[in-house]
Amino acid sequence: MTQDGITVNNEDMQHRRRFLGGATGWMGCTALHALGSAAAPGLGTHFPGKAKQIIYLFMSGGPSHVDLFDEKPELTKRDGQPIPESIVDGVHFAAISRQSGRPKLKASPFQFARHGASGLPISELMPHLAGVADKLTVVKSVHSSVFNHDPAVNLVNTGDSRVGRPTMGAWISYGLGNLTENLPTYIVLTSGQKRQPLLTSYWSNGFLPTEHQGVEFRNSGDPILFLSNPAEVTRRQRRQQLDLLQRLNRKRLQAVNDPEIAARIQQFELAFRMQAAAPRILDVRRETRQTLAMYGIDQGRPSFARNCLLARRMVEHGVRFVQLYDMGWDSHGSLVTEHRQQCRGIDQGVTALLTDLEQRGLLEETLVIWGGEFGRTPVAEGSGQKWGRDHHPHGFTMWMAGGGMRPGTAYGNTDVFGFHAEQDAVDIHDVHATILHCLGIDHEQLTYRHQGRDFRLTDVSGRVIPELLA
Repeated sequence: MTQDGITVNNEDMQHRRRFLGGATGWMGCTALHALGSAAAPGLGTHFPGKAKQIIYLFMSGGPSHVDLFDEKPELTKRDGQPIPESIVDGVHFAAISRQSGRPKLKASPFQFARHGASGLPISELMPHLAGVADKLTVVKSVHSSVFNHDPAVNLVNTGDSRVGRPTMGAWISYGLGNLTENLPTYIVLTSGQKRQPLLTSYWSNGFLPTEHQGVEFRNSGDPILFLSNPAEVTRRQRRQQLDLLQRLNRKRLQAVNDPEIAARIQQFELAFRMQAAAPRILDVRRETRQTLAMYGIDQGRPSFARNCLLARRMVEHGVRFVQLYDMGWDSHGSLVTEHRQQCRGIDQGVTALLTDLEQRGLLEETLVIWGGEFGRTPVAEGSGQKWGRDHHPHGFTMWMAGGGMRPGTAYGNTDVFGFHAEQDAVDIHDVHATILHCLGIDHEQLTYRHQGRDFRLTDVSGRVIPELLA
């Protein structure tokens, strides 16, 4: 039953969450599991939100805040000195050993400059993004307690480091539903070098109904396996087959009243519509040469920039939540080379995305989020030319743009070395609460009853940060 706006008691609907692995038909089990229900209405907002959709740019592996957005003159001044024990007392590193003493401070080898009317510091690695600095809301004091990749990604995505919780995209799908009947509510695109695996739990529906799971689109061939008809089957024949399946499924639904059967009907219908819609939306040849040049896209090669353009096309067509994973940011060694390469791969695409959304009048209602699962240590891992930085959850940077955020803003700060979040510290649950607020959702009211208690994205904490809001 429905309570408190969009708070729902669903214990009597637990059977909806069983995986549709036994389903058969024209798509097969893999695609059935991937596709959600069509144009789900959701539960609604608590107050008018400025954002309607989200594009989440996830830098998988952990980008270095002290080399990108968090300029630290004291770190430069004391380069090569052992870090004070008071800073690292009780700190556990993922890879750096404390047996040889205190790790040594490592200055950024990259030059910083202040950009825009806001004077936001951005390093030389992001020259394109520096040109739109006044669109950014930079949070320099994000922190968590998790320093290994998989649990850290789970925490940033779900509010809990353990596997099994719904991701933010799934919560938003559940709370708001979709804006289109032709595409899933929650879509995932990937790019980059696979230094860590991308687990499907990163876009899982968790204990929410299956229709809210993120759908990974492939970079080549059919965006989803088995989406195309076999060569000998026409679209009219497929429609006739689906009509027959629908009649059989509806009869079964009337007999047993299982909501999972209704979800299966919706999935078949969405898949049929996607056969026409998805190829059109993924065809970047429909864009002008000027737009392709702005993003820096090579049409024949998958890339993060291409995914940025696809994300714009998806929100333009009503997809509620698009998440882009760019792999390869885990720079334990050769950070100079690796971070140059990673930034070269995203800088132009991210900047073009913000510019393109603004030009089309979409940035005001689209919240763009950038960040990874943590930052990287201001102390060196290794030495010589192959030095890098270890995992660092104690203080790192995320930024947002559009969708109700206050542009040209820097919030919070780390200590003089960039180690601990010191001023206006921001917990991951605070980030989630603020994002939901931009969508018109009270984070304390978006709940789902599971195993005898109400769960939410922000667990039992989280606060909206008003200083970040326009």
